[in-house]
Amino acid sequence: MTSPFAPTEFPPIPPIEGVRFATGAAGIRYKERTDVMLALFDKGTQVAGVFTKSKCPSAPVDWCRAKLKGGKARTLVVNSGNANAFTGKTGAEAVKFTAALAAKATGAPASEIFLASTGVIGEPLDAGKFDGVLDRLAEAASPEGMLEAAKAIMTTDTYPKVATAKAEIGGVEVTIAGMAKGAGMIAPDMATMLAFLFTDAPIDAEALQVLLAKAVPGSFNAITIDSDTSTSDTLLLFATGAAKKRGAPRITEPSDRRLASFKTALQKVCLNLAHQIVKDGEGARKFVEIAVEGAASAGAAKKIALSIANSPLVKTAIAGEDANWGRIVMAIGKAGEKAERDKLAIWFGNIRVAHKGLRDPKYDEAEVSAKMRLPEIEIKVDLGLGRGKATVWTCDLTKEYVAINGDYRS
Repeated sequence: MTSPFAPTEFPPIPPIEGVRFATGAAGIRYKERTDVMLALFDKGTQVAGVFTKSKCPSAPVDWCRAKLKGGKARTLVVNSGNANAFTGKTGAEAVKFTAALAAKATGAPASEIFLASTGVIGEPLDAGKFDGVLDRLAEAASPEGMLEAAKAIMTTDTYPKVATAKAEIGGVEVTIAGMAKGAGMIAPDMATMLAFLFTDAPIDAEALQVLLAKAVPGSFNAITIDSDTSTSDTLLLFATGAAKKRGAPRITEPSDRRLASFKTALQKVCLNLAHQIVKDGEGARKFVEIAVEGAASAGAAKKIALSIANSPLVKTAIAGEDANWGRIVMAIGKAGEKAERDKLAIWFGNIRVAHKGLRDPKYDEAEVSAKMRLPEIEIKVDLGLGRGKATVWTCDLTKEYVAINGDYRS
């Protein structure tokens, strides 16, 4: 079933000079299904990346972490249908073989080839299925293919996720565009399931890395669908530097004041993609913003917000359109951070439902129930203790989520 938040049309994604895409069917899990995408980058493209903190990372994550040290990229290969995670030496060999095939097809050195995989965990990836496919994709690659590339990396997603924004560096316009996939096993810890961003800005890898890391906490690391962090979380940002030909200055320091507009645009794209992931959560019918303020610290506020967002009881109440603020109180209390019952206030939308440890005296069940029937819901909590605040985003938990994941390997 398609998400109710699926767009009726997609925004036009401008080509990024220095980037070309192609997609194809390698038969990784399903026959005749587009399941591999190839991105080619002009020589000199810089790369930054942020990855899962899972102690059981996938083989492609290990590969990308090692190659990121070089700071340059010429090729990206992504497949769906198989995560190549928890596959031991076989997984590492599959990664090496995929990189060798990509190097043969594109002429890029293995040190500048990046890989990502998504799908079932624990099943060996037959990298031999890429043989010949990558050669055809390298020949067919086009600057116009980002939307099709986003479709190729989908698993249980119901629509492709793309976003773009403009910025200025030194008075010269630059573009950022990106794609992401993810609908389940989403509680990112340093990234999201898979996300790839592209820009023509001339920014060196070290500066690019700092910018990307700073964009993550308030976007990809502020979402959760089901509290589960993937083994494959990968976020990569590629900068071709093509705008330098139009007069954009080369940026070597992340503190360069000329990056102000770019930082804003990067955050915008990351947040847009993160929100799309939540809106396409498996079985999701509600998009929920949870804002916590008045906490002892920003870290405490985020921990409490995630405790609310990850609570199955809170999420099922939202699915049932029940303004059960008692479950919010429960989630706050179990978070392990400082909270005082008699200072607590809770809102659904602009309606305060609880105040100073009691149900609000003006509470109106009909009014609040009407709010809960909306597709987008805001929950606000004021702990009344300090200045710490944080916002996270989640979705409801429905019967469809259970059905999707109960049948996932069937």
